[in-house]
Amino acid sequence: MTAPSVPELEVMFRICSSVHGAVRQASTSPHRADTVGMGADGSPTEELDRIAEAQVLTEVEEAHVDWNILSEEIGLVQRGGSRTLVVDPIDGSHNALRGLPFATVSLGLGAGTLGGIDIGVVHDLSGGSTYWAVRGEGAYRDGRPLRVRAWAPRHELFFINLGRHATPHAVKLAAESRRVRSLGCASFEMAMVAQGGADAYIFENDTENRNLRVTDIAAAYRILLEAGGGVVNASMAPVDEVPLRLDQHTSVLAYGDVALRDLLRRGVGP
Repeated sequence: MTAPSVPELEVMFRICSSVHGAVRQASTSPHRADTVGMGADGSPTEELDRIAEAQVLTEVEEAHVDWNILSEEIGLVQRGGSRTLVVDPIDGSHNALRGLPFATVSLGLGAGTLGGIDIGVVHDLSGGSTYWAVRGEGAYRDGRPLRVRAWAPRHELFFINLGRHATPHAVKLAAESRRVRSLGCASFEMAMVAQGGADAYIFENDTENRNLRVTDIAAAYRILLEAGGGVVNASMAPVDEVPLRLDQHTSVLAYGDVALRDLLRRGVGP
């Protein structure tokens, strides 16, 4: 996890390492999905989520930083700082509980809105790679620069969230795309777009409250922008002004090549 000499990054890397170790040692069976409460976002909280979040809180306290914390599980914790650490302790927790290798620790640091996120770190809990970006300094995976890839028409690979609540537009994009994947981990899928492994990530459900929260995408948003990509919602509006709050949701069309931006809205077929 070698990183530039940025004090904030060093703290965020320690958090990722601590969560990674705790999750590996957790006694929760991957075949159980024990709900131990309700998170601040209104969704069920699993034991594994609580274990991971406890590690985040411990590391922040031990680092003696004054960051506020916004987490899926406990909500907003005001700690007197001007910046907020936006946390998804385990993005893809359903995958993690089932032993599937698509789950991350997602950490974004900034203020006010998604556009105010200055630093993003996404750590792959299975593969061990770490993606990070600092505003204006590019994006990296394990020390190597990331760059989105140019779109090759009819050869695209899209990550698309599918299922019973996916919009007809999302289903249409899946039908028109050359290749489609759906991994169930927004931060990881957006990081894949940033490194050129995919052309776009689409999450568009039939009601707004079934869409994504800032905790899902804050870190990957900064990483993708620094790698040369972009993020808009289903109406093609920038997501920069989405506030750092759990009661706000947004659809996401995250792209690598800007040439895909308008095509994602109207479709990629002939």
